[in-house]
Amino acid sequence: MDLYLKFVLVGFSIALPIGAISVEMTKQGLKNGFLHGWAVGIGGMTIDLLLILALYFGLAEILSLPYVQIPLWIIGAGFLFMLAYDSIKNADRDITLAGEKVNKSLVITYRNGLLVAISPGNLVFWVSVFGVVLADSYSQTNSSSFIVAALGILTGILLHDIGLLSIVSVTRKIMNRTMIKWTSIIAGILLFGFACYFLYEFYLDIKFYIN
Repeated sequence: MDLYLKFVLVGFSIALPIGAISVEMTKQGLKNGFLHGWAVGIGGMTIDLLLILALYFGLAEILSLPYVQIPLWIIGAGFLFMLAYDSIKNADRDITLAGEKVNKSLVITYRNGLLVAISPGNLVFWVSVFGVVLADSYSQTNSSSFIVAALGILTGILLHDIGLLSIVSVTRKIMNRTMIKWTSIIAGILLFGFACYFLYEFYLDIKFYIN
């Protein structure tokens, strides 16, 4: 239990900094409610779970190879540019105020969470940071401790998501359509910024390996 609680705190702490997933969750939460924001978070956690399984089955070395990571900068940037464009272009669409019926599909918002999470930043984070932590837990005791640590981390991320979306749900009740529209535009700009950062990292990696 102590090991589990320890990694719950680790997962919660790591999820606190604002990232692309948090931006997309907030946007969807404001436009379509708690469940749609949470669908984005679950999409991101799906990728996290797959990466944990990859680490568990010894694929960390493959995931850390430069020719595996470098293309992901472009892929991640492409997905974020697409989401940023959609967020800005459709800022005044699909807005459901508190109390109104939501027509947007949860599958679409879940897919957005998957797309945002497929990024080298997320990959490198799991391999370099959590990979070391989880591998250490695995090597020191046994595979069951690895699983407990991984579940603790995912629980911490889940608690962060629920807390963030609870705040968003309360805020949504006092926001009108225009305010939510501009929030979507700002979210699109932030996602565009993350995409540009991915391109910059791609450029630095290519430059490093060429030289």
